[in-house]
Formats: sequence, structure tokens, C-alpha cells
Amino acid sequence: MKYYLIAGERSGDMHGANLYKEIRKRDPEAVAMGIGGGYMHDAGVKLSKNYEELAIIGFFEIIEKLGVIRSALNQVKKELMEQRPDVLILIDYGGFNMRVAAFAKKLGVKVFYYISPKIWAWNVKRAEKIKKFVDRMFVILPFEKEFFAKFDYKVDYVGNPVLDAISQFTPNPNFIKDNSLEDKPIIAVLPGSRSNEIESTLFRMLSILPAFPGHQFVVAGVDNYPSRYYEQFRRNGRVHIVYEQTYDLLHNAEVAIVTSGTATLETAIHRVPQVVVYRVNFISYYVIKMLIKVNFISLVNLIAGKEVVKELIQNDFSPANLRQELHKIMMGESGRLEILKGYDDVISKIGKPGASEKAAELMIGYLNEK
Repeated sequence: MKYYLIAGERSGDMHGANLYKEIRKRDPEAVAMGIGGGYMHDAGVKLSKNYEELAIIGFFEIIEKLGVIRSALNQVKKELMEQRPDVLILIDYGGFNMRVAAFAKKLGVKVFYYISPKIWAWNVKRAEKIKKFVDRMFVILPFEKEFFAKFDYKVDYVGNPVLDAISQFTPNPNFIKDNSLEDKPIIAVLPGSRSNEIESTLFRMLSILPAFPGHQFVVAGVDNYPSRYYEQFRRNGRVHIVYEQTYDLLHNAEVAIVTSGTATLETAIHRVPQVVVYRVNFISYYVIKMLIKVNFISLVNLIAGKEVVKELIQNDFSPANLRQELHKIMMGESGRLEILKGYDDVISKIGKPGASEKAAELMIGYLNEK
């Protein structure tokens, strides 16, 4: 069968790749194209555009890239008309993907959605649009099945694909030596993968360096962002940069500072106490604040239904607050034990690895239905 996949960010690229690998096990004749990144390319998806051109956050930032987004949307529509795939598989990235879903539905292409856009957080009414344009939804957060049930829309909960990625991880025993790190406890710094995330958080994350003289700060860099930006922060013996080694970094870290996103859940599954931070353009922030419908922004707290990790958002994300919250979760501090206890609850709620396998199995089954 022919598949068209769209992932608009790094985590979606990884999950899309794992999903397609499982699809190919069940459909050896599978052919796929679409929008993604290196992970999906390596899994066998022919990319017509790289997600890096589209990976942005914030309303102001989206306005700046409207031309790029419109061009990509037109390209996808053209390819769907030419290729007529058996199914369109959308991966998160709600604003763009819902426009594609509406077009594909009119075209008569079956539409599957893997990893629901977070409409429960700020745009509940879009559930009706999903119900209208999406044939099958595969959700990865435990509470999403109940959310969609309120709209009389049956979805499949497949578990969380982050568990799949982590279950495939084998720690590098030479991580410290290979990266010329010091013999000091590690504070992991995860500034995200989008350019505006990195630029709005990394400097502030590292501003607390003098308050932790006995630690080394290790930044999780990504290859899709210019290394010269990261390298300006490197400090001999105090700040190190490692590229594409986030899981190894977490495996060796005492604590972490994490930009809100999938990385917060990855950090929790690695059982590393964390402080979650988030900062965007002030116009974007106030628009988001008016629309947001949930009490938390990190996946860890959303899944737990309570505060497990501290969230420092916008103006609360100050060096003084970050320093204070980080001290509370260091080795030997009572706050550390509370977080680890909360992690146990989160991990039990999301279940076991196998989301990609289960989603692929269900998709193939639905596609083969008469």
C-alpha cells in the first residue's frame, strides 16, 4: 500500500519512523513519502520536504513563516492529488495537519492521526473537526481517550511511543570519556530542538552556572541547529556540549533543566529530577495564556494530573527561581524523593513499550477492512 506521512517536528519524526518500521513488517510492499526528518528518511520514507523548515512555536513566530507554511501546504495537496495514497498518516502538528486532513477527506483519501494535537489544552472545539475529517485517531496519553469520548468519538489508545524509543536505548559506557567530560556531577540542559526554543531558553538556563561550582553543565545539542550557536556557551570544565546523545546524557545526569515538550517525559522515564522551563515571544505568550485550558504545560504534570515537577513559565523563568528550584532536587534533598515518587505514578499510567507496534497493527487492520 501507499502511505503519506507528515511530521512537523523532531519528536514526530522519531515516532513516525518507528511507526513506519512496524508498518513495513506487516506490509512488505509498503511505499511511503511525506514530510519528516532524518529518522523517517532512514526508515524508508521518501521526503518531499524536511520538517525543519516548518518547526516553529508561538503565534508571532508562525505569522513570520506564513509564506513557508502556505508553500508546504500547497506542495502536500499537489502530491496527494498526484499520488493518491491509500492512507494519510498525520503525526501531531495540529494547525498544519488539520488543513491537510480536510483536503484529503474531500479527495477521498483515508485519514489516520497518530499522536493527537493537544486540542484539550487550548482549542477543545477542534475535536469536532477531527471527528469530521479523521477516520481513525491513535492517542498516546491516557486521558485523551476519555476526552474524545465526550464528543462521541471513539479513539484507540496505543500507549506512549517515547517508551518504545527508550526501550531501544543502550547506554554508552564510555559516554563521559568520549565527550571529554569532567569527573563531576552533571546538570543536564535540554533546550529543545526548534530554533526559537533554543534561542529563548539556553542563555537563561546557563546563567545559574556560578551557583553550582561543584557541577558541570552538559547541553543536549541537536544536529539540525547550527553548532556555532551552542559552541559560544562552551566553558572549559564547566559547560560542555554533546550532540545527538540526549539519552546517554540523561542516563548520567543528577538533575536536568528541560524546555517543555516531549523531553520532559523522556527525562521522567529516565528518572532524572527536573525543572521544566518555557519562554516564547511575549506576544505569543499572552495569546497562549488567553487560550490555554489546562493547569500545566509539561507532559509529566498533565499525565499525573498534579504538580510533580516545577514549571517556570515566561517571567517565572528567572535565574533566581531556577537556582532555587534546582537546589531543592539535588542529591540528598527531600524534593528529589518527591519527584521520583511522582515519576513512578506517571510511568505506571502510560503503561509499557509497544505503541508503534500496536498502532501499526491497528492501522493495517483498519485499512484491510472491507
